[in-house]
Amino acid sequence: MAKVIALCNQKGGVGKTTTAINLATYLALSGKRILLIDIDPQGNATSGLGVNKHDIKHSIYHVLIDDADPRSIMIGTQISNLSLFPSNLNLTGAEVELVSVLGREHKLKKALTGLLNDFDFILIDCPPSLGLLTINALSAANSVLIPIQCEYYALEGLGQLVNTVNLVKENINPALEIEGVLLTMADYRTKLTTEVINEVKKFFSGKVYDTVIPRNIRLAEAPGFGKPIALYDKASIAARKYEDFTNELLGVKKESIADSSLRVAEEVEAASEATREAISNAENEIAEPVAGPPKADETIGLRASSQ
Repeated sequence: MAKVIALCNQKGGVGKTTTAINLATYLALSGKRILLIDIDPQGNATSGLGVNKHDIKHSIYHVLIDDADPRSIMIGTQISNLSLFPSNLNLTGAEVELVSVLGREHKLKKALTGLLNDFDFILIDCPPSLGLLTINALSAANSVLIPIQCEYYALEGLGQLVNTVNLVKENINPALEIEGVLLTMADYRTKLTTEVINEVKKFFSGKVYDTVIPRNIRLAEAPGFGKPIALYDKASIAARKYEDFTNELLGVKKESIADSSLRVAEEVEAASEATREAISNAENEIAEPVAGPPKADETIGLRASSQ
């Protein structure tokens, strides 16, 4: 059964959609069956995967408002195992239209009921607000993934976000948990980045991922080409970091730099020992006396005895 994760932060520009696209991509590349739901009216997750949102006739809007069959709006992407519920500007008026709908907070959850066995992970890219669309995502989710930009203003509003998560947990979705916090757009040339990282770790004790996503021009360029970073530039530092983050979320323990250095040192020492042993054996062979031709007097004696 699929694990449903909502990527949520009411502050815009924190790398939420970028994380949704690239996490979904690397999960799919690892062999997981993934559904990415774009529930943001801006439709950036849709265009970021190379889908022209202006050409979409049926989107998540029709599922929420018209009770359309969710399979009828599902489309494939350029990544194997990754499917998409697209979004476009039609979704802008959805929150107003949902106000008078009975059970409006559970519309998305009901729509996903028949799909849970078809996927390993369902990721929901939420809008940068705490309105009905986000509430729908939190209602349908098992957990919340919170991307936070490594800047001062990103810290503001975290309390409100946590309060909203707690309210949803108390009143709508008792199973909702915080999956974790991902620090993004880190610039280690500034002291502020380190200070923000420390503050976030204090606020979300034990919930902050070790992987930190750095600022990277290739990562910023990729959406303009409709590609995740794994396809746009898989050798970039951002690609490696998102792969590391995906492995961390999956619980796949990768060899640390310290462990790698220790392993290499042990291999070098073993090779050196083998080399020293080979040299020692060669020296011993050289030192052993080699039988030479018989001396002259020995030759004469041999002739005399033979006569």
